[in-house]
Amino acid sequence: MSLLLGLALATGILLAISPRLWPNRGHFSVANRRFNSRLRVMLNQAHLTSLGVGGLICAMIAIAFVSAAITFLVLPVVGLVIVVAVAASTVPLVVVRHRARTNQRNSRQAWPDVIDQLVSAVRSGMSLPESVGSLAHVGPEATRLDFAQFKADYDATGNFDRSVVALKSRLADPVADRLLETLRMARKVGGTELPNLLRTLSASLRQEIAIRGEIEARQSWIVNAARIGAIAPWIILGLLATRPQAIAAYNSVSGLAVILGGVVVTVIAYYAMIAIARIPQERRWFG
Repeated sequence: MSLLLGLALATGILLAISPRLWPNRGHFSVANRRFNSRLRVMLNQAHLTSLGVGGLICAMIAIAFVSAAITFLVLPVVGLVIVVAVAASTVPLVVVRHRARTNQRNSRQAWPDVIDQLVSAVRSGMSLPESVGSLAHVGPEATRLDFAQFKADYDATGNFDRSVVALKSRLADPVADRLLETLRMARKVGGTELPNLLRTLSASLRQEIAIRGEIEARQSWIVNAARIGAIAPWIILGLLATRPQAIAAYNSVSGLAVILGGVVVTVIAYYAMIAIARIPQERRWFG
């Protein structure tokens, strides 16, 4: 019986993710392209481009199987095994998203310093490509790797526009888009007011960072409350499922319906609270 349940669970998960693993290249839908594009952007922001979309999906599948097997050995409740497998499959995605947001937050904090260093380099007489490339050594730690790759690209190709486009793709940040598009325009048409423009941008960014930091501090209260409220009922369910009578009850049709209904209510309530607390993110107009 255990083997049959395990095979059924594995088959269901495999069928659910098969469109992502083996897409029809001839009729690749717009939704799939958007999904893959978002994952690539997230991986770029997390500095995990070597992992790739396929690697991320494989990690999700592996963790789902392992978590389902362990849960079934400890708590043989079919509904709970399915819930744990689905929840565990999202762990790699959550980790990548958290890392991407952390890197984006660190980069946002670093952009005013990047602009100040850039202004100093321009005013010292360095050319624009040399000024941008110098940020690989004198810029903030959070952005040095990206600017080092820009310097390597520019030294290899000598094409400033192409190197800037590649840098924008790696950074995937709205502030970086504004800054780099300004530099591209100055490179093409010239601009004696570039240092003053960059100083104004730096001042506005510092003010924006201060306001956003205060809002995010208050937002964390709501987010933490949503997480505690979503996890607490399932901890209680896990404790109840340690009793043989509860295992028999939850393995029945009505017990499975209760578990699935709880999943639906938990997901709706959690995302409703997250949506209420969400801070609007700046869009990439020049991405």
